[in-house]
Amino acid sequence: MPNPILNENNFSSQERVYEGSPMTINGTIQVSLFLGLLLVCAASFVFSRYSSGYTDLAMMLMGGGIILGFILALIISFTKNKYLIPIYAACEGCALGGISAIFETQFPGIVIQAVAGTFAALFSMLIFYRTGIIRATEKFRSVIFITTASIAAIYLVDIIGRFFFHLHVPLVNSASPAGILISVVITAVAALNLIIDFDFIERGEQMMLPKDYEWYGAFGLMVTLVWLYLEILKLLSKLNRK
Repeated sequence: MPNPILNENNFSSQERVYEGSPMTINGTIQVSLFLGLLLVCAASFVFSRYSSGYTDLAMMLMGGGIILGFILALIISFTKNKYLIPIYAACEGCALGGISAIFETQFPGIVIQAVAGTFAALFSMLIFYRTGIIRATEKFRSVIFITTASIAAIYLVDIIGRFFFHLHVPLVNSASPAGILISVVITAVAALNLIIDFDFIERGEQMMLPKDYEWYGAFGLMVTLVWLYLEILKLLSKLNRK
C-alpha cells in the first residue's frame, strides 16, 4: 500500500534539514536491506517450524505476526516511530513464513515462484521509473491511491464477511477466469505502487528531508513488497487450482 508517512505534507520547507545529514537514496537502500534480512530470518524460522511438524507453534507465530504487524503498521504511520519498524519487519516475516508454508504444502514450488515474481516486478518497476517510461505524476498518484483504497475496502468487507457472517466477496478468491483476471489487476496495482514509493524516496533526498525518513521510505517499500508477494502467491495458487 502507499506509504502514509511519505505524503505530500512531508515535502514542505519545515521538514527540510538545515543541520546534520539529510535522507539519501543509498541510506534508504541500506535500511531496506537490513529490514529485508530481518523479515527473511523470521519467515525462514516459521517456515522451518511448520515444515518440521511444529504446526501449532508456526500458526501461533503467524497469527501473532499478522495481528501485531497490522497494529504496528498503523502506529508507525501515525506516530513516525522508526524504532518500531524493525519489530514490524520481524512480525511480517513471521506472518509470511506461516502463510508461505501453508501455500507450499498445497502447491509445492509455489513460494520460490512467488519470490521470483516479486523481485521481477520490483526490478521491472525500477527500470520503468528510472527510464521515465512510467512517471509518478499527480494524476498517476491519484489513480493508484484511489484504486488501492478501493481494493483495501473490498478486502476489509471480505474479511468482515468471512469472520462474522461466513460470507465472502465473489471472485476475490475464485479460481475462475474472472477471479484470475481480478488477481492480475490487483497484482498490477500493487506493483505500480512501487513507482510511488520510488518517487517519494527520490524527492525526499532532493528536498533534504531528515535522515530518519530513510527508515520511513524503507518501511513504505516493505509494505508494498509484502502486499505484492501475497498477491502473486494468491494468483499462482489460483492458476494451480485450474
